[in-house]
Amino acid sequence: MGEIATSIFSTEGLVLGTIVPFLFVLTVVVFVHEMGHYLVGRWCGIGVSAFSIGFGPELLGFNDSHGTRWKLSAVPLGGYVKFVGDVNATSQPHPDDIDQLSEEDRARAFHLQPVWKRFATVLAGPLFNFLLTIAVFAVMFSIYGRYVAEPMVAEVREGSPAASAGFQPGDRFVMVDGNRVETFGEVQRYVTGRAGDPITFVMLRDGREVELTATPELLEQTDAMGNVVKIGIIGVVNNQEVGQPRVIEYGPMQALGEAVAETGHIIVRTGQFLRRFVAGREDRCQLGGPVKIADMAGRAASMGFEWLVQLVALLSVGIGVLNLLPIPPLDGGHLVFYAIEAVRRKPVSERVMDAFYRTGLFLVLAFMAFVFWNDIFGC
Repeated sequence: MGEIATSIFSTEGLVLGTIVPFLFVLTVVVFVHEMGHYLVGRWCGIGVSAFSIGFGPELLGFNDSHGTRWKLSAVPLGGYVKFVGDVNATSQPHPDDIDQLSEEDRARAFHLQPVWKRFATVLAGPLFNFLLTIAVFAVMFSIYGRYVAEPMVAEVREGSPAASAGFQPGDRFVMVDGNRVETFGEVQRYVTGRAGDPITFVMLRDGREVELTATPELLEQTDAMGNVVKIGIIGVVNNQEVGQPRVIEYGPMQALGEAVAETGHIIVRTGQFLRRFVAGREDRCQLGGPVKIADMAGRAASMGFEWLVQLVALLSVGIGVLNLLPIPPLDGGHLVFYAIEAVRRKPVSERVMDAFYRTGLFLVLAFMAFVFWNDIFGC
């Protein structure tokens, strides 16, 4: 019995080793997302009925002086902000529901606000996710700096795409797919997510520029947290002699600039992955749901708090990108409706919104089922 309790409640056990880190990561990301909706909504004069971390029955909560119910709910797999006047996910109530609102509530009701206020309030959730990622990276760069190496080729693996393309030891990367590079890490950034796509490289060789084209191939690797990932490689190796690795230290403003740039790169790579995934060009096992996130959180926590915080940053930017997809009931779906309303000068009809919402909800639920299947049975 003692061994069972130890395996569950020790820092390497199920509760403290996996569940607690998972809840920490998910709660921080969800709280920041919903806080974005809440703060911008309040700034726009919109009333907030409830702010919940989790779904389902309330476990504990309190009412603030503005009438908002802050609560922790039983199912910790998300959260929501309920604005005054919200009666359904489309935020487009029936006229009879509008008539039942008091004058005070009508002035604060979400669906009766100008379209720009609704747009800003919905957009704030994903934007706050991106701001969280930027803040984490800025702190990390300020504390630890960044490890970099010169974009040099020390070795070309035999039979690799690079060998077929004519890469040679001593070549220096100048541009990758039209993007100028200064470090070997930047080269990897442009290559890893492009397996199967021909990429043009400009190399500096013996004082002159040479243009080469190589198509990255997929390679299965184990990352720093022990996760098996498949990435694109061309088969060049950088080493300490030619790469001259070093750590660059940043001041606060420099760290912030680097954090913004790094977050932007991750957003682009995430969008690139989703496009390739929809086209059937990415491994479905690279997508995971709560079980995979919990496993990653446990691994990160075992390596130290800074790794767990980095996982928060990466998950936050991923949640931000996913929420911007133009699919109701995601934030991006609502933003599309508001953009149409701004152009047409009148809202999309309730019937059309409801039809798109039902279709979007089906797609979201299907996606959730897919990642759950991947978590438990598929990969």
